[in-house]
Amino acid sequence: MHTTNVIGRREFLHVGMAAAGTLAAGRTVRAAADTIVVAVMGVNKRGSDLIADIVKVPGVEIGAVVDVDENAAARAAQQLAGLGRRAPAIGRDIRRTVADKGIDAIVIAAPNHWHAPATLLAAAHGKHVYCEKPVSHNPREGELMVDAQRKHGVVVQAGTQRRSVPGSRAAIDMIHSGRIGKVLHARCWYTNRRVPIGRGTPVAVPAWLDWDLWQGPAPEREYRDNIVHYNWHWLWHWGGGELANNGPHMLDLARWGLGVEYPTRVTAMGGRLRYDDDQETPDTLNVIYDFGGRTILWEGESWSPRGRDGLHTGVEFLGEKGTIVVDPKGEYALFDERNKPVPIEVAATGPEVPAPHMANFAACIRDGGRPNAHVEDGHKSTLLCHLGNIAYRTGQLLECDPANGRPRNAPAADQFWSREYRPGWEPVV
Repeated sequence: MHTTNVIGRREFLHVGMAAAGTLAAGRTVRAAADTIVVAVMGVNKRGSDLIADIVKVPGVEIGAVVDVDENAAARAAQQLAGLGRRAPAIGRDIRRTVADKGIDAIVIAAPNHWHAPATLLAAAHGKHVYCEKPVSHNPREGELMVDAQRKHGVVVQAGTQRRSVPGSRAAIDMIHSGRIGKVLHARCWYTNRRVPIGRGTPVAVPAWLDWDLWQGPAPEREYRDNIVHYNWHWLWHWGGGELANNGPHMLDLARWGLGVEYPTRVTAMGGRLRYDDDQETPDTLNVIYDFGGRTILWEGESWSPRGRDGLHTGVEFLGEKGTIVVDPKGEYALFDERNKPVPIEVAATGPEVPAPHMANFAACIRDGGRPNAHVEDGHKSTLLCHLGNIAYRTGQLLECDPANGRPRNAPAADQFWSREYRPGWEPVV
């Protein structure tokens, strides 16, 4: 299995933009000897994890951290100091950061409703983008992100990291080689023991938080004491529930393994079964995706930790000649057609690459290659999450256009294809 080297070719390259989404004609690819300077937007838990990955990649430097929480920004600066890195510029407003000519790329780990707007802003300023999952808050945003990448010719890598993990790549290669025969079905699941979020109370905005910028493109809402920093996931205005939170990882693997693009039918059933609190998104949800001869099942329980195969999350590929199970770390197991474990012959993969997904992002900035998790794939996999939520919210079986995933003849579903934006924040490619 091949892993892209972090350091690419040492000359400037000019590549024509192809339908596959490589760099636009005339855009100069960065020389391998140059330092890639990135800004990280959103530096709480996930952003902090990404900072730890970024510093492992040779030739990449964090020039700025951007966060509406001044405490989080200060912690990020301290984290970099502890890693022996220079102090970054600290900002609140991503609109100023993307205009900084000293920044080459933006790493986005802000809440979901910021993912697409920040990507569009960055791409319009010629910045490369690493965007955490889900790549969008709604389907239309994903379409716009794909359009923006094509128009501006920048690298846009989705944060579905298992596309760069050697184990998961080997598992997908095994599936595509026919080891378990024709794969007809994939089962994905995520389980957790989350706690209730209670009933929020309107209170004064904390002094350390810029609530106006936290909301950014989303229509304004009053501040309540049970939203920041994580519980927004369970409110439709900003998040998409567990399906949009953890679904992109396993559904992306399932879609990749089955070799499918857009579903023809989607149905969902579930509800808020465990807690009586402010959560709007379901804590229990089953979604079935039909791709015309192949299917994917998503099963999510946010209140019970019991999963399948002793794993709290994973994906099983069921083929005519056996099964492959991929765990959350990207490791995998093989079973024959009678469900007996089969020893796996591990091929040599070469030297280990630290932070392989971020390394792949940097390599593509240098050599103009297509990232492992191109925004087109990020959009298609995130769209599965959106369609599952739309099927749940409408209570309808969605008949979808296999060319783009859009529901057909479904006015109730159309209202969820996009969203309302605060005046002046409407997305533009």
